[in-house]
Amino acid sequence: MHTHTSLPVSSNTQYYLDLEDRYGAHNYHPLPVVLQKGSGAYLWDVDNKRYFDFLSGYSAVNQGHCHPRIIDALVSQASQLTLTSRAFHSNKLGEYEEYITKFFGYDKVLPMNTGVEAVETAIKLCRKWAYEKKGLPENQAKIIVCSSNFHGRTVGVISFSTDPSATRHFGPFVPGYEVVPFNNLPALEKAMQDPYTAGFLFEPIQGEAGVVVPDEGYYAGARELCNNYNVLMIADEIQTGLCRTGKMLACDHESVRPDMVILGKALSGGAIPISAVLADDDVMLCIKPGEHGSTYGGNPLACSVAMAALAVLKDEQLDSNAEELGKYFREALSKLNSPHISFIRGRGLLNAIVIKHEHPEAAWELCLELMRNGLLAKPTHGDKIRFAPPLVMTKEQIDECIAIIDRSLPVLDNLTA
Repeated sequence: MHTHTSLPVSSNTQYYLDLEDRYGAHNYHPLPVVLQKGSGAYLWDVDNKRYFDFLSGYSAVNQGHCHPRIIDALVSQASQLTLTSRAFHSNKLGEYEEYITKFFGYDKVLPMNTGVEAVETAIKLCRKWAYEKKGLPENQAKIIVCSSNFHGRTVGVISFSTDPSATRHFGPFVPGYEVVPFNNLPALEKAMQDPYTAGFLFEPIQGEAGVVVPDEGYYAGARELCNNYNVLMIADEIQTGLCRTGKMLACDHESVRPDMVILGKALSGGAIPISAVLADDDVMLCIKPGEHGSTYGGNPLACSVAMAALAVLKDEQLDSNAEELGKYFREALSKLNSPHISFIRGRGLLNAIVIKHEHPEAAWELCLELMRNGLLAKPTHGDKIRFAPPLVMTKEQIDECIAIIDRSLPVLDNLTA
């Protein structure tokens, strides 16, 4: 838990905070704000104070809160049919599968619900392909991952995390992974020289690690290595995909086509959990009936919502808006010339600042001050603050947010270690 300055909150807010504290597991440490409404780039708390949302549900609401087209699709489908399970067909599943595969240019999709389920799906698919197509001996397939990765919280996925808070007292872990440094092609090639290598799983930009953007040429170099060593390139685009970085997928910045793409978060525009794995027949058809599935995966409600969410991204050209506003935002931030910001990094509207201060909770304190001033953001890994607003932001709104950040930074002047 963070040790932070006690912040006065209204009795209304305190009521909800106490409810959660008493009846909910203590597995999160949120800002002391209780939200009740959202629209576009804005959120309102239970006292009706308005905020700019600079987290976007970890990029789940790229299309903005409660986008009318997405909500219309949700309500319309919810009143007809929500779930059949995959024991039967629905009139929405094939339609959605055609839509998303043509949208991204892959032969097949395997629909799931949460992001980490899609990651687990991709891992299973990769291993199945390794034994049935690459011809590796049973139980020997290895998947290369990157240090400081974040792919979710299941036991299978934390088995290759390098974050002690993700792994401490949760073992024993699942074998079959090798960790290499992110943004290091020679290390990646060295690991691939192991003939039992089946796949390379990576985030094009490491979000949870603090928006770490690799060097130009990293994606193309990784693609070439995967081709040379017959290894599947698996891009976890759950946070970086769907226009967040200024392109539909982050890998599009180098015109790279992974063998598998993992999607989630904004695939529903924040309405319900929807995730997907995209691959071509050579990989996807390795899994046969009964070998993988999900009761809710590909449910009619999800299919309708996902098609609306993808259509909004394309029709409103949210990729170019993210690209344009992202550049503008980083330039405006750098012009603030704050001694407390040591680094600004990002791509599109996925950005972060690194706080330079001797106080261990400086980033948290700044987020509290931002909240007081009407902007919601959250620290990651102690000294970093991610700035990732909905992609429907306007230039005028960005200007307002820059002014809030400028007004909030002086709170660090009087903070002593």
